[in-house]
Amino acid sequence: MRAVHRHTERHRVSRIGWLRAAVLGANDGLVSTASLIVGVASAAKSPGEVVVAGVAAVVAGAMSMAAGEYVSVSSQADTEKAELAREVAELRDLPEAEHEELAQIYIGRGVEPDTARLVATQLMAKDALSAHARDELGLSDLTGARPILAALSSAGSFAAGAVLPLVIAVSAPRATLGVAVTVASLCGLAVLGYVGARAGDAPPWRGVVRVTLWGAVAMAVTALIGRFVGAAI
Repeated sequence: MRAVHRHTERHRVSRIGWLRAAVLGANDGLVSTASLIVGVASAAKSPGEVVVAGVAAVVAGAMSMAAGEYVSVSSQADTEKAELAREVAELRDLPEAEHEELAQIYIGRGVEPDTARLVATQLMAKDALSAHARDELGLSDLTGARPILAALSSAGSFAAGAVLPLVIAVSAPRATLGVAVTVASLCGLAVLGYVGARAGDAPPWRGVVRVTLWGAVAMAVTALIGRFVGAAI
């Protein structure tokens, strides 16, 4: 008798919510902190001023990322709850219409009409709301909004990304501080782009080039502005 092997798959879609917030937070933390440090270093006379600016950028940026992500994802969660509440009311008041609506979804995907209606009957008998949430609204436990998780992930990843330029700013000699922060940050961005792409099973070098290029542009623009402002002051 042949053994039956269970087929298991690990899909990257389960990572969408936290991966997006984590990659965005780390990238933003590294780029914004490094850019600010490079810009201040171009204008400041004291290394202490650069370090203070860097620490302030880390704290303010992490809090801003957490608050922004929480508000954004909370709005998404509110919309999802409203849609689910509407489905609950429709399932209560118009069960036959909801059954036909679900069946038509399956028919549109290529299922035979009789089979589609049978599937709709069986799924609605088990959990009608889950069936409609998944197949009509496109909602599932994997992609549902989680505001607190997104906020914590964004704040933590921002701080983690900001650590590298801040450490370099503290330890590098004043004469080479700007160059050291720029080089270290670009290397960090390259690693971040690679890790993010691999975690999402996307082409890694495309992510590396994209993240590093825009990070370099941000730091160059900030350094230029810092130099002009410093000269004016």
